Amino acid sequence: MLLEVKELSVQFRLEKQTLTAVNKVSFSLDRKESIGIVGESGCGKSTTAYALMNLLPANGKISGGQVLVNGVDMTSANTQLIRKTRWKDIAMVFQNAMTALNPVQKIGVQIINALKEHEDVSDAEARERAEYIFQMVGISPKRLMQYPHEFSGGMKQRTVIALALICRPKVLLADEPTTALDVVAQRQVLELLISLQDKFALSLALISHDISVVVEVCKTIAVMYGGEILEIGPARDVLIHCNHPYTHALVGSFPSLHRPIKSLTQISGSPPNLLELRDTCPFEPRCVYAQTICRAEPPPLRQVRSSKMCRCHFAEELEFNLN
Repeated sequence: MLLEVKELSVQFRLEKQTLTAVNKVSFSLDRKESIGIVGESGCGKSTTAYALMNLLPANGKISGGQVLVNGVDMTSANTQLIRKTRWKDIAMVFQNAMTALNPVQKIGVQIINALKEHEDVSDAEARERAEYIFQMVGISPKRLMQYPHEFSGGMKQRTVIALALICRPKVLLADEPTTALDVVAQRQVLELLISLQDKFALSLALISHDISVVVEVCKTIAVMYGGEILEIGPARDVLIHCNHPYTHALVGSFPSLHRPIKSLTQISGSPPNLLELRDTCPFEPRCVYAQTICRAEPPPLRQVRSSKMCRCHFAEELEFNLN
């Protein structure tokens, strides 16, 4: 496996409390595989990505589990090995391309500097690699030495993808790569990711709150809520034959082009306050199927179909068919 995430937990130190943002998350990616991580804002998706890169802020820490990137444990490796692994083995497309680029530095300089930071290459070779990666993301190399403000939103997003791929990583994390883009630019970026995954044999982890974005690209989907994975498996098994009430409600809150027009589902209540989570089911306060056991003990993540895992005490009884 190129990427193995085993029981990953992340905590943040606040003034008087400790907040658990990610709780025992596990998944894996092999060569050319893809996984989409979906859920509401604040569920721990982006924090998981930053933990995989070992780029948590000063008050954050990986409090448990392992992150193995091409055999390197990012949770225990020294700083030098982590820096060597980043961008060479695993790279990230950061959320919001509008602010991910230095506005006063030419784009080509930013890409070339990133390459020379991680590889011993000449200026000429670095320039050649930068021109090649620009071609791969569909931007003319002639625009390499322009500033970010001269690019449209979609072009900036392509540039951030080029920046992540300049060192030819094996695993790419894409955090909300279509945020703030119009529908045409969103489609172009998604098609680009699919094309690049095939050309570079990438393993891809796509993070989004938008199910329609993830299902376009990923064969495996993990649904997160309250810092935990509630359901994970092949896209069709998770989204069409879901077993968790939250997955059912989440899918129902999105319009479909393939099913009859109907009223969208509203998930009552609010996302959980991570400072107030108890050691029970995090979705229980909003779940219409909750029973006494849901308020008493946490459900384990267990096999419910031959290819899928679900974290619900009543997963088998609550199988939903959304065909």
